[in-house]
Amino acid sequence: MSDKSHDELMSPDGAVTPIDTDYQVGQDNIALKIGPLGLDIHNRVFWVSGGMIALFVLVTLLFRNSVGPLFNEMRNTLTAQMDWFFIGAGNLFVILCLILIFSPLGRVRLGGTEATPDYTYVGWFSMLFAAGMGIGLMFYGVSEPLSHYASSFSGVVEANGVRTDWAPLGGAAGDMVAAKDLGMAATIYHWGLHPWAIYALLALSLALFSFNKGLPLTIRSVFYPIFGERIWGWPGHIIDITAVVATLFGLATSLGFGASQAAAGLDFLFNIPSGITTQVILIIGITGLALMSVVAGLDSGVKRLSEFNMAMATLLMVFVIVVGPTLSIFTNLGTNMVAYFENLPALSNPFGREDANYSQGWTAFYWAWWMSWSPFVGMFIARVSRGRTVREFIICVLLIPTSVCVLWMTAFGTTAIEQLQDGYRAVVDADLPLQLFNMLDGLPLSSITSLLGIILVVVFFVTSSDSGSLVIDTISAGGKVDAPVPQRIFWCSFVGLVAISLLLGGGLGALQAMVVSTGLPFCIVLLMCAFSLVKGLMSEPRK
Repeated sequence: MSDKSHDELMSPDGAVTPIDTDYQVGQDNIALKIGPLGLDIHNRVFWVSGGMIALFVLVTLLFRNSVGPLFNEMRNTLTAQMDWFFIGAGNLFVILCLILIFSPLGRVRLGGTEATPDYTYVGWFSMLFAAGMGIGLMFYGVSEPLSHYASSFSGVVEANGVRTDWAPLGGAAGDMVAAKDLGMAATIYHWGLHPWAIYALLALSLALFSFNKGLPLTIRSVFYPIFGERIWGWPGHIIDITAVVATLFGLATSLGFGASQAAAGLDFLFNIPSGITTQVILIIGITGLALMSVVAGLDSGVKRLSEFNMAMATLLMVFVIVVGPTLSIFTNLGTNMVAYFENLPALSNPFGREDANYSQGWTAFYWAWWMSWSPFVGMFIARVSRGRTVREFIICVLLIPTSVCVLWMTAFGTTAIEQLQDGYRAVVDADLPLQLFNMLDGLPLSSITSLLGIILVVVFFVTSSDSGSLVIDTISAGGKVDAPVPQRIFWCSFVGLVAISLLLGGGLGALQAMVVSTGLPFCIVLLMCAFSLVKGLMSEPRK
């Protein structure tokens, strides 16, 4: 699929059960001419979401010395009070996806009973993986397994009858093997079935209601079984506005994390100061590269960058496996999966948790982050998944990326943990953005691999930023997938501006606070989406 028009993209092949509506894609849009630039925007979604985000940027920059504590308090309050909601919702999404794999509904084909895939498995998987989780693996691939191992090994720590440690569950005080198993299980929980179930749920819903039901490729279309024709009014406007805001802040958060890690890598290799100034310059540079990719389009820009990124990430992982503790990595691969499934019921329990720092500070934040990313990742995956069956779609989107994440975390986590056990403390003593580079410094060819790591961080963010901008543009254009290029440029630039304002206003704490606050309302949207998806699938013909 290249950058097709809306009619070409949505045209079904074979039998489908379309929704009968008089709504025409773009009927609420307005066309503007600003100098040489032409715009085609949804009259309400674009202005309201854009205005809200612009106001936020302005206030943050004007009061940047005082908003930092406010952001931190916002994040702490939401994760402490709503952790049960995020964790419980994540469990429901995994259960629904597994049911769909084994149910007769899995035979429904996206795009009609005779539809064929637009992309090969390699191209399809590269795009969904690079968009969905690439940068997180770079940022947390070393730090999270090592952090959970160290906190588990230290065990439970209490002050005035309250746990102050960050160990998952009850920890494993003084037991290296048990601490490693628990730390890796806690890590895989955050990067396995649950986050990919969030993406798969929304992506499948968007694909079904666009390719089979004939509705615009936008979030509101999923809710036709609930709201009917009212989705073209303010109920639908609010859903799409929420999606735009959540997506933009999710992207800005990731861009901020990536800038801090790339800056740390430049400081490590070239002694370039890693302060806010360097991070802002990096965000501007990454945004500029993303703009070039956005202008090139889906096939020429995003697809090629994603495949390049996937190849470079694979090269780095293979290098770590080969020159690192190879035997331990492959041995731990099986034991880590066993530990994951053994601890999964306790880790995913939403109630009565005593490990508040882990369940709130890690899990609740992660689930909010994945949910804020789900409109962008879900729509992007939907757009490149026409022709797949529901069963094939969920297996590939849910199980295959989970397997890759497990392998990645096992390779990088095992290497870092064994370095620590051998007395190499540079990794655990380093700041979080620098831990990847310190781990690589303990292996051969560290200068080359560290430079590759910086390149990967940058390119992962370019692919996330450009594909995210395409998605935000589609939503704010009323579901049009062929909106004018200047709109893509506007949203891509806006993501970078928001990331810069958040870094200036409160650093990584501000980024985390905004992703949690936007993830909460979108969690409610996703729960409603689950009902609509099942109802929509039940009406579709199955070959």
